[in-house]
Amino acid sequence: MAFFVHLLLLLPLFLSDGASSEKVCSYQDVLDHLNLTRANEVYTSTRPVLDHTHRTLVNLDISLYAILAVIEKTQTFIPFIWILLKWKDERISWDPAQFCGITKVSLPKEMLWKPDLFIYEMTEMDKASKCPYIHVSHEGIVTMEDDLKVISTCRMDVHKFPFDTQSCNISISSAIHTIHELQLLPFSNSSRVTQFSRQIMRTQGEWEFLNLSVTSVVLSINREDWETIVYTITMKRRPLLHVINFLLPVLFFLCLDLSSFLISDHRGEKLGFKVTVLLAISVLLLILNDILPSMSNRTPLIATYCIVIFALMLLSLLETVLVMHLMEKDPLTEKNERTRERERGVADDCERERDKGSPLHSEENRQSRDCVCACTVSGGHAPCGRHASTEQGESPHGGRCNVLPMILEELREMKALALSRGSRDEGATSGYWSRVAARIHKTDGSFPPALPPPPPPWHSVAQLSLRP
Repeated sequence: MAFFVHLLLLLPLFLSDGASSEKVCSYQDVLDHLNLTRANEVYTSTRPVLDHTHRTLVNLDISLYAILAVIEKTQTFIPFIWILLKWKDERISWDPAQFCGITKVSLPKEMLWKPDLFIYEMTEMDKASKCPYIHVSHEGIVTMEDDLKVISTCRMDVHKFPFDTQSCNISISSAIHTIHELQLLPFSNSSRVTQFSRQIMRTQGEWEFLNLSVTSVVLSINREDWETIVYTITMKRRPLLHVINFLLPVLFFLCLDLSSFLISDHRGEKLGFKVTVLLAISVLLLILNDILPSMSNRTPLIATYCIVIFALMLLSLLETVLVMHLMEKDPLTEKNERTRERERGVADDCERERDKGSPLHSEENRQSRDCVCACTVSGGHAPCGRHASTEQGESPHGGRCNVLPMILEELREMKALALSRGSRDEGATSGYWSRVAARIHKTDGSFPPALPPPPPPWHSVAQLSLRP
């Protein structure tokens, strides 16, 4: 009986011991077992190997998350990447069975050694916050994941801008450890990295991501070999925006400049139009200058395209200035212009005089007005109209106020005037510069200048006199 009483008393103690043995498992127990603390410099001061002849193998993997910017002017490439690093720390190991099956713990980065990797092309450090923790497995495998905004330099070829394809490198290597101490190995091949990058890609801007290739090279510096992994990002520009905003407007301006040859050379509208189009092309060239880099191995095709169009428009402007100068130098052209202006003004006056008359007026009054206008155009001072017909004893309706004799008399006077003051030299030089301007137009391949032969004064007289 006493034995059963002692057994009942000891049963709670056994139960409490079993319960307490299940609750001792924690991550801190693992760290205490490894003596892994911030004050312990054993895990941070040297490479994580037990024998110095052993090499530390570092597996590296990079995935492209976004293409933030590609600046051709400064030759700068800014991607956003994900980095995965794995290496083995030979000083870390534990039995998961002793710690309730714990196979992985996370701890701050400052408590363990990390490979001293850097990017050759990186020109500015990323100021964004990093992930402060790393993972350690029971076999000593350390895993570090991080994201990085890389501001790097990239040598770009803009010869075919905006139909170009660019390739930028991200070269990763150790700063102080040679290939005999630290070896970099790519965790994934090119096809797998490219496929995964396309799946997680968030933004590309005006660029289309093509592929991400991985190569491993060995650099020899100061008789030492350094392991380097090069990730090459290949991307193609989407040219639609540049074609709509730049190439087509330049072509349209060239068409406008060609259409300006339909404008008459006698006025200043053609010259002003050409100067305006030339200034518009200059503005587009300034925009292009802000895009393309200052130095390039080959001249971009778009720059050649713009310069050729600019040169053609400049030659067209110079041709217009020369033609206008030659036409102003020709005295016959000036005289023709004055004659046309005078005849145009007289015709307008006659039309206004006709519009003032009532439709109920007689045929006799209408003929009188026609004769007055005809006499005014001819510049003669002889009596005309109804009064002339009455004095000569002819019918007021005969011969349209005797306009035909007036025209013949005017022709005789003009012929006599030309013979009296026209000389052989003046006749040879009259209209010479206008003919030179016409030859220039033919050589230029454009439309001939608007230089119709001056209509004789009697042509206007006949039109005004014979009008019903």
